[in-house]
Amino acid sequence: MVRARPAWAGRNFVLLTGATVIANLGSSGALIAAAFAVLAAGGSATDVGLVAAARTIALVLFLLVGGAVADRLPRHRVMVAANVLSCVSQGLFALLVLTGEPRLWQMAVLAALGGTGQAFFAPASEGMVLASVSGEQAGRAFAVFRMGMNGANIGGTALGGALVAAVGPGWVLAVDSASFALAALLRAFLDVGGVAARAPGGGVLHDLRDGWREVASRSWLWAVVVQFSLVNAVVSAAEAVYGPLVAEQHLGGPEPWGLALAAFGAGTVGGALVMTRVKPHRLLLTGTLCVFPLALPSAALAVPLPAGGLAAVMFGTGIAVEVFAVTWMTALHQEIPEEKFSRVSSYDWLGSLAMVPLATALAGPVQDLIGRQAALWGCSAMIALLTAAVLCVPGVRRLTRRTPPEPAAGPALSPGAGATPAQAAQAE
Repeated sequence: MVRARPAWAGRNFVLLTGATVIANLGSSGALIAAAFAVLAAGGSATDVGLVAAARTIALVLFLLVGGAVADRLPRHRVMVAANVLSCVSQGLFALLVLTGEPRLWQMAVLAALGGTGQAFFAPASEGMVLASVSGEQAGRAFAVFRMGMNGANIGGTALGGALVAAVGPGWVLAVDSASFALAALLRAFLDVGGVAARAPGGGVLHDLRDGWREVASRSWLWAVVVQFSLVNAVVSAAEAVYGPLVAEQHLGGPEPWGLALAAFGAGTVGGALVMTRVKPHRLLLTGTLCVFPLALPSAALAVPLPAGGLAAVMFGTGIAVEVFAVTWMTALHQEIPEEKFSRVSSYDWLGSLAMVPLATALAGPVQDLIGRQAALWGCSAMIALLTAAVLCVPGVRRLTRRTPPEPAAGPALSPGAGATPAQAAQAE
């Protein structure tokens, strides 16, 4: 008999992966729909930015609280509640767009509610996939999960753009609301019967201080978090601000830039496929070396390379980023105690996102001050220097993969004694 799925891909893994694919298909299209909804209501490009910023600000403000809550309550319930909040916020957003003239403040408030939902969802969800499989298959499971998530992001973006043009942004937002509802339903069926109840802690502030001590006590952990707080910021500035400008002025318009972003997405799928086969022994050394290619897209834009060359660079960068993502998550899963994982994850998410709004806001003034080409070369240099500095941390070079003993039969969501984000894995 031919197996429908690998032996290690149990019921919980399938539910978690299926829910994430469904939610990301809707969310990727909704990002496009929200922007066009603002424009259709008479908003300007600045208004589009304000609505997007409202979501990011709420996400950053509530991340640490979300991490502490997820370590005090059953994580699957936090995930379901966060999905329900996102479902309601997107449903109300769709209703406003479909039935009337939505005001800017209304769209900003609903975007902020969606960001709040993600702030509680993200720390609770990190590590759940790895905890749903055992032993040596954890890395492979996360790679398969990422492959599905990235494929959903690519497909959702393409489908969302087409649907916005065909039926309008309101219906795309409604589809996103429905996708969150279905994802919440699937996650409600997770088998958590054997997960031990969490002992009450000393309060949210106590838990946050405890999480900070976990981060600060591991040089490899805080070094990578600091690194990516700046790396993600300059990458976002290059891709969100400089990339479209270079494409418009030197590459022939938005189509080449869209091709480059699609190539990056395809690269992430390819990288996840690679990591289903590869199990590097030195986890963080391998992952950190794969951060160096993140300097290449900014350099390619600074030259600038023709569209085909830029797409090739973006494809290779996508592969490298995915190798880092899998090795990073595997390291966290291995090293961080399960009962403290979500609050540690919230600090990781905060580091990854906190500087992004500032960097994108400063991208224009920096370009005016030193020129776009110099700014892009500066982005590349900063990424390379930060990554080289992280390689000087002994813990990054020395942390190795441990082969845990296979646990006895038990609940699929119950990690062992040491369970364990980087970014921007940002699955919903």
